[in-house]
Amino acid sequence: MTTTAHVFDVAIIALASGAIWLGSGWLEGASDRLATHYGLPQVVQGAVIAAVGSSMPELATVVIAGLAGSLALGVGGIVGSAIFNVLVIPALASLLTDEPLESNRTLVYKEAQFYMLAVSVLLITFALGVIYYPVGGVSLEGTITRPLALLPFGLYGLYVFIQYQDTADHRASTVPPAAENDIEPGRQWGLLAAGLLVIVVAVHFLVESVSALGEAFGVPAFLLGVTIIAAATSAPDALVSVRAAREQRGVTSLANVLGSNTFDLLVAIPVGVLIVGAETVDFAMAVPMFGVLTAATIALFTVLRTDLRLSDREAFGLLVIYGAFVGWVILETLGVLVDLLPNA
Repeated sequence: MTTTAHVFDVAIIALASGAIWLGSGWLEGASDRLATHYGLPQVVQGAVIAAVGSSMPELATVVIAGLAGSLALGVGGIVGSAIFNVLVIPALASLLTDEPLESNRTLVYKEAQFYMLAVSVLLITFALGVIYYPVGGVSLEGTITRPLALLPFGLYGLYVFIQYQDTADHRASTVPPAAENDIEPGRQWGLLAAGLLVIVVAVHFLVESVSALGEAFGVPAFLLGVTIIAAATSAPDALVSVRAAREQRGVTSLANVLGSNTFDLLVAIPVGVLIVGAETVDFAMAVPMFGVLTAATIALFTVLRTDLRLSDREAFGLLVIYGAFVGWVILETLGVLVDLLPNA
């Protein structure tokens, strides 16, 4: 591949990232207005409606990467995006508002703990693949089959059921007549569909260009997903959460982060496996990444439980942790930490 081709691929990545941002803005705006129109509670707006909407880039990445024979790129993007979401987005949402980002007990004790359960179940699913479907006798590689992929789906079904119960128990606040008249459901559903179409097309070009650069420079697909793909697809989540925080809706802002990650781990990755039929998992690479994700999540839960708010000082601490993670990924990509992930 020539230098000109490299430059072209970088330009495509930049343009695709911008298109993902644009399409996600349409999709998320429509989702938010529809949630308001139907009178859903704040935590459900953030954890389900906004979360699923802002997770469309990650889902599209897994689907397109799986169809292209590079599901590892999509899985890497999911894990990297999850780490970005729990460390960087809450920090930005707190720093870009005048007051500390508010939380509540429902968010900490239900959303946060269910998300930790999601991380555990996905890691257990990978472990089952390594144990029962080892690849070529290599103890740290296994195959995730379609039946195994259904395990995370089942847990997400429980998550949606819990949110449904919360919605059924919630009495929607009265929407002012003028605001209600301004929301046209048909138009919003059309805008949502248009946003989704833009995202799918943009992600297609993004995956192609990132894969081409990876092959040219010999960088593992999983690591490219954790960095470039994750950064591009996490932009919509950041947009939703920061906007909600600036509107003094801290619970919705944080619930979007946790709900988006729950969807990505329990739905997006299994969808990729269901499409390709089976996927080989390198446990030596997956476990350290999930270890980082678990540590990042624990850090977020700890600071959220402190006075049920996220201060600027705590936000800077989360950014420092993410900086350390990025440094670790760069060193690993350069081969400096090859002994840590021997099969990377």
